[in-house]
Formats: sequence, structure tokens, C-alpha cells
Amino acid sequence: KSAKCGACGPGYASPLHAMKGKYCPREEIVYVPCIYRNTGTEKPDYLATVDVNPASPHYCQVIHRLPMPNLKDELHHSGWNACSSCFGDATKRRNRPILPSLISSRIYVVDVGTDLRAPRIHKIVEPVELFWKGNVANPHTSHCLGSGEIVISCLGDPSGNGKGGFIVLDGETFEVKGNWEKGEKIPSLGYDFWYQPRHNVLMSTEWGVPKVLAGGFDPADLEKGHYGRHINVWDWNSHKCIQSIDLGKNSIPLEIRFLHDPAASEGFVGCALSGAVHRFYKTEKGDWAAEKVIEVPSKKVKGWFLPDMPGLITDILISLDDRFLYFSNWLHGDIRQYDVTNTHKPRLVGQVFLGGSITKGGRVTVVEDQELQCQPEPFVIK
Repeated sequence: KSAKCGACGPGYASPLHAMKGKYCPREEIVYVPCIYRNTGTEKPDYLATVDVNPASPHYCQVIHRLPMPNLKDELHHSGWNACSSCFGDATKRRNRPILPSLISSRIYVVDVGTDLRAPRIHKIVEPVELFWKGNVANPHTSHCLGSGEIVISCLGDPSGNGKGGFIVLDGETFEVKGNWEKGEKIPSLGYDFWYQPRHNVLMSTEWGVPKVLAGGFDPADLEKGHYGRHINVWDWNSHKCIQSIDLGKNSIPLEIRFLHDPAASEGFVGCALSGAVHRFYKTEKGDWAAEKVIEVPSKKVKGWFLPDMPGLITDILISLDDRFLYFSNWLHGDIRQYDVTNTHKPRLVGQVFLGGSITKGGRVTVVEDQELQCQPEPFVIK
């Protein structure tokens, strides 16, 4: 790549360059964190290497598994040691995936530079490092910065209480440097985050109290305030929390994404329990606000532990050209595509069911559905 584009670092010069594949060939392998926790299988989580080269005889097959050296980590959202924010720095290489463990509070740094097809453990950041140097635990989202550092959002403190803080790793040694956040105001809950330096802002979301959610979901915990409802707005330069946007009772905002346009001052956040997607945006006054633009109605069911089953929106993505929003309903089992060329009025243009809890012939019977005429057929891969 460097020979083709001059003094380039990792990634792409812009999202559109990435979409068009400029400078770089199509990816031939992908890495997938695989989790055993709460499955009844007493094995370590592992990182799977999947061959995605259509010309390969092993196309769409797992060609390597890298088991973690510990049990019950619960690998979660992975990141990289260097990303497109380092594109102008030719000394940077994207060769170390960062794997935070949500429950054990370990952070695994994996070496894929030595052998792309057979990753190996490069370093393990043990929980005590997060506890002593940052007073945080339960790491979730990892983002690299243009400075070469890595910032990871956390859900709690070492005692399992909620705390929406961040930990900073050195991008070369992966030593814990301390906290990213400053000031006295620290949100009581944390989860995902995204940042937009051009607007001097970082946005973070809220899941729940780690010692509560680790034991499974109990509706009674909602009334106790153990689950989140805010987008927290941070000043990028001062690292201080300056605003909280309330998305409503029992919303539980999880994944948050800015539009890819570097100048954009808006994006979307998916709320797991309310089934809503909110558009957040910068106001004319310079602060931030949100409006609900999508709502997935719950289904009335029998055979489940509650009479109403929410979609439970989990992951969301925006296409690199900012035309489409994608998200998954973890319980209903569908992935949706919305046209968001008008960000105020997303339009559903695609939907596919890949699993979930409402497929025909299962133990759950849908008795009232505002969207579907019948329960979806099971998805079978032949």
C-alpha cells in the first residue's frame, strides 16, 4: 500500500476511499471473537480466523482458532492498535487487534502481523492494571486515536458498580497510562462511544451496572435505576462530561455512530429495550439534542418470560457513504436496512431474518404483531 500511495499509514484517507477500495485490495480474511460464557461449555473464548477470499478452497471457513488462556472472559467489541485516524503516519501499522473482556476485565492484544492467518497472543493486560491505574473495570469499546494511543470505554469500577469511565493504553507498549476522562462529573453508567474531533465532542452511552447485568436480566432492576437512558456528551479537548441527553425511561442506549462524513454533526444511537433509534445532532446553540426517528414495536407473545418481547436492538452500522443504516434486533432475529439519506426520516428498505426467538415452530408463539403477518421461517444454511 505504501508503495502505491506514498507516505501512508494504516487504513484509508477517507471513508469513501475505503468503500471504493482505493489503494488497497479486498480483504481476504476476517477475525471473529467467539464467546463460550453462559453456554454451558467450559472452554476459553477464542478468536476465529475466517477465509473470505471467494477464490479460496476454504472460502467462508474457519481456518484458525486462537483460544484465550483464561475461562469466562466474555470477549466483546474488538478494535485495532492503529486505524484510519493514523493514515498520515507511515510509522504506524494495523497489526494488533485489541480484545477487551467484558466480564473478566482483561484486555488481550493479539499479534496478526507475524502471520495474518494464524494470530497469536502478543500481550495480556490483567484486570489489576485497570483497577489500580484507572479505578475502572469491565472494558467494552476500543478506539485508536490519531495520537497513537488507544481509548477503551468501561462499564464499572472494580467493585462491580456502574461507572462510565475510560482507560488509555499506549499504542506501542500497550501499558495502561491512566484515565482519559477528567473533572468531577463521571456518568454513573457506561458502554459504547464515538468521537468527532472536528466538533470537539465524544459521545458515550449507558448499558447497566456490571454486577447486576452479569447475573442476567431481571425486569425489577429497571425500576431500581440499574440500567441506562442517556447519551453523555464530552468535550474532546478538556475530556470533561458537559451534557447528558435523556432518551427516556427504560431505553438502554447501546451502540452509537456518527455519520462517516468527517464534517457531519449528527449520527444515530440504538436503544435496546425501547426498540428505538434516535438521531442525535448539534443544535444551532452549539449543544446537542436527540430525536426518535425509528421505533421497532414489541410483539405480544406466549412461551417467553414476559408477555411483550422487544426487538432488543444491539449492533448498528452506517454505510461508508452515509446512505444506509443497519441494525440487528437480537431477540426478534432480523437485520434491517434503512435509507437515511434524509436523516430525519429513515425509510425501511431491507429486512432479513437470521435467527432469533420468534421463528415458526419454536417455543415462542406470537399472538399480536404490528409488523408481520406470520412468524418467520427458520433460517437454514445448507
